[in-house]
Amino acid sequence: MSASKSSGGSFAPLRQPVFAVLWAATVLGNTGSFMRDVASSWLMTDLSAAPAAVAMVQAAGTLPIFLLAIPAGVLSDILDRRKFLIGVQLLLACVSITLMTLSHMGLLSVSSLIALTFMGGIGAALIGPTWQAIVPELVPREDVKSAVALNSLGINIARSIGPAAGGLLLASFGAAVTYGADVASYILVIAALVWWPRARNADDALSEGFFGAFRAGLRYTRASRPLHVVLLRAAIFFAFASAVWALLPLVARQLLGGDASFYGILLGSVGAGAIGGALFMPKLRQHLGADGLLLGSALVTALIMAAMSLAPPQWLAVVILLFLGAAWITALTTLNGAAQAILPNWVRGRGLAVYLTVFNGAMTAGSLGWGAVGEIAGVSGTLLIGAGGLFVAGLIMHRVKLPAGDADLVPSNHWPEPLVAEPVPHDRGPVLILIEYHVEKQHRAAFLHALDELSQERRRDGAYGWGVTEDSADPEKMVEWFMVESWAEHLRQHRRVSQADADLQGRVLAYHSGADKPVVRHFLTIKRPGKVPV
Repeated sequence: MSASKSSGGSFAPLRQPVFAVLWAATVLGNTGSFMRDVASSWLMTDLSAAPAAVAMVQAAGTLPIFLLAIPAGVLSDILDRRKFLIGVQLLLACVSITLMTLSHMGLLSVSSLIALTFMGGIGAALIGPTWQAIVPELVPREDVKSAVALNSLGINIARSIGPAAGGLLLASFGAAVTYGADVASYILVIAALVWWPRARNADDALSEGFFGAFRAGLRYTRASRPLHVVLLRAAIFFAFASAVWALLPLVARQLLGGDASFYGILLGSVGAGAIGGALFMPKLRQHLGADGLLLGSALVTALIMAAMSLAPPQWLAVVILLFLGAAWITALTTLNGAAQAILPNWVRGRGLAVYLTVFNGAMTAGSLGWGAVGEIAGVSGTLLIGAGGLFVAGLIMHRVKLPAGDADLVPSNHWPEPLVAEPVPHDRGPVLILIEYHVEKQHRAAFLHALDELSQERRRDGAYGWGVTEDSADPEKMVEWFMVESWAEHLRQHRRVSQADADLQGRVLAYHSGADKPVVRHFLTIKRPGKVPV
């Protein structure tokens, strides 16, 4: 397609009415959520000055995402996404209505605030993968990347507006009004989703059930070495960087002597810095690459944490947090982009859900851990410890390079349909697939090396067992075998093979010296009757 069609620039997706309406609605919805979070974090400092209690608010918001992101990713693939989003928005609205009511009546306690924050985290966990999964439905394929970038921009617009507005409302009118503003934002989002004229999903005989899709997502994650690298880099970065987020309310109140509105300004500064960082990031990526960007984010964040531990003047703290926002969005976008680039479409939602699980698990564990450290070392000491750890970890992890993500993951559809004597029920299984090769002795080592790479593809696409054997009478005759849990899963496996996988299979086939192609056989498990007593 010509550049003119996809080159409407970064804002081209906004020409699509449905995307524009939903994008604006989510900006408003996220703005309301940030207002709610500011109110909750600040109220906790009124209810308890203990660092562990304040950090619990952060942990209560992220723990559900850690626990539920993967099931949410599965649900986003098997349910009607519009109805699912509406249902979750109603849940979140009920949480904020409860917070508003209890706050107005003066009945909020530490336990109720943490419990309701946890409920809000459940809603966020359920909704996150689905918002990402609907993007390809709203814009042409050539505009998907721009749409993803616009969604990130929208979040940071909300991050820059919501905390400041929430802090102002909290200081001027109280927490009940702030929570009420969040309720109003959910009404707007629900209205936009009701308006969205989404077509119903077409029936698919190979559609996955919840548990089958769950297992397939876990199998892919377990077999994807590039994804393991992204998850490791994310876990290390966020575990250390979570210190500044867990303790920021206490930094604003105890170290900087600010009130609720100043805390909102600090968070707004982070959001504004993130917008600036998103605008400059493309140029920085050209010079530094993904690994350089992530290293820079770690070092800048560590320096900012150290600087905040010194209790700078309020105006300087606002300026410093601009750079924190830029570093934070750079790390988020770099890691998320690396995950997106290595995930094929069929498992994208589930793969991103695993990434979100690691991200929020690191944030949750980090928040609880840094809160406990804060009880012993104090706020300033904890920030310094976290800064030192992040600085060292950033330098060490820089040696573990992120995957390039340049493989062609479009389905190849080059596998022929398996031969069957009669129709096979989709739930029949397990299925054993045998592929017979003839490999000359001098090519044996290279063939086995290529086959080892291919084994990872087999496992990613659905196999739960894999191996290679040789004929005892003819060592040049080798059989690759792998097991799939059902006939339907094997048919899905046919759909999942990408162009990059096809190229890898081509390299394996290059070592086959037979006159014909390798023979492929499919064996179905026989359901034997019970044993007859002797």
